[in-house]
Amino acid sequence: MIIVTGAAGFIGSHVAEKLAEKGYEILAIDNLSNKNPANIEVLEKTGATLLKIDVADHKSLLESVARLVKPGDPEAVVHIAAVVSVEESGKNPWRTVRVNIEGTLNVLELARRLDIERIVYASSAAVYGEPQYLPINETHPLQPLNLYGETKVAGERLLWLYQRTYGLKPIALRYFNVYGPRMSPGPYAGVVHSFITRLLRRETPIIHGDGNQTRDFIYVEDVAEATTKAAETKATGPINIGTGRETSINQLYRTICKTIGYCPKPLHLPPRPQDPRRSRADITRARQLLGWTPRTSLEQGLRQTIEYYWLMIRE
Repeated sequence: MIIVTGAAGFIGSHVAEKLAEKGYEILAIDNLSNKNPANIEVLEKTGATLLKIDVADHKSLLESVARLVKPGDPEAVVHIAAVVSVEESGKNPWRTVRVNIEGTLNVLELARRLDIERIVYASSAAVYGEPQYLPINETHPLQPLNLYGETKVAGERLLWLYQRTYGLKPIALRYFNVYGPRMSPGPYAGVVHSFITRLLRRETPIIHGDGNQTRDFIYVEDVAEATTKAAETKATGPINIGTGRETSINQLYRTICKTIGYCPKPLHLPPRPQDPRRSRADITRARQLLGWTPRTSLEQGLRQTIEYYWLMIRE
């Protein structure tokens, strides 16, 4: 058995699906705030046991899981549950700290009490802030530009503390910009989701700033594969999960436009002050320690994502 927190979210549902494909029994934990029926449907198909719990509620988390799981039974905990948006973290700082820091502490306590050594933590490239050099490797200074990044740094520090103190074996996967089918809609949706859905609806896309800022876009199925490998390996420490490819927002927009066959002039709004100018992952450690490399090109991943949302909009 593997416990997956945030299992009804975008990344969490893909990870649960990948783990189930490999034969693992899944105990899925989520507060269901995402409200994406497609993710719930995926969990049902995996046969996962779903507990509606907020990881920030330590009493409910510890007691509910303890009723279902015996110490030593779970092979790993994959901790993905979090407030994941920079914008949302700025608007809801108390909630962000409670979920991302206290929630991570609660998950670590759960693992310690159930004798689960292996912890896979969903961290973020946001821990790096504005890069001092490219590509960014795991020894790059941690200088986040926003509260979300700070909470991810704090979560990692808790991991290493529990490793030193209790002998847990944690690994922190620093996800770069993850995209793909089942991304969540709403005010905090990422740029890929925003471009695709606006273009498919013939609405004006929005670019913050000049569009020359860059990101490392990584397809969600590749992320799920990396996360599964991390649950199965003995490696510890931080590992970047990206492609090693730097793509500007303007390039991203042109690629999506070309695939959809519709390319209006976007509306440019002021840049977001807490966004780094450039981003590109060094994924050497992921190759060496996980035996993982991304298999999906940006063009292929965008095409599959566009097809998914086109079917959704038609329905």
